[in-house]
Amino acid sequence: MKLIVGLGNPDRKYEHTFHNLGFMAINKFAEKIDAHFTKRMCDGLVAEGYFAGQKLLLLKPLTYMNLSGISVRQIAQKFKLLPRDIYVFVDDIDLPLGKVRYRESGSAGTHNGLKSIVNELGSTEFKRIKIGIGRDEKFADLADYVLSRIPDEKIDIINLEILTACDFVLDKLKNKE
Repeated sequence: MKLIVGLGNPDRKYEHTFHNLGFMAINKFAEKIDAHFTKRMCDGLVAEGYFAGQKLLLLKPLTYMNLSGISVRQIAQKFKLLPRDIYVFVDDIDLPLGKVRYRESGSAGTHNGLKSIVNELGSTEFKRIKIGIGRDEKFADLADYVLSRIPDEKIDIINLEILTACDFVLDKLKNKE
């Protein structure tokens, strides 16, 4: 079994913000494998599905970004999953808009959601699919930028990044990685 996580913030006011790209990606991923978020458990919304002969749990933590690790740890413990069985979709301000990067493990960098997961799991050995949002010099504060609404002119690029990220994970799962 693999756990696929999308990081974001649950309030409606955050739906179309850069910091919710993880939620957008996990929603698209669920659509691709015909899974539906119908269960609430472990401080999150959960969907179950199958792909390439593997059972998948999909998780949207409802603990807000900075505490995402609580939900991830709870579900990992409940289903006896190791960090290496976890994939996390996440926005990345250090990647330019239009870029997607995959990491098998590593530091959390500046991302508080990833820091929370590292802290709660006690491990950096989970997979990250980073979706680039770049920086915007108009915003002096990073929090103001990541919590800002995605401008219409960037939606097509974001949607392409999300599709790329989802297809990448599906390829990894198909190859049993």
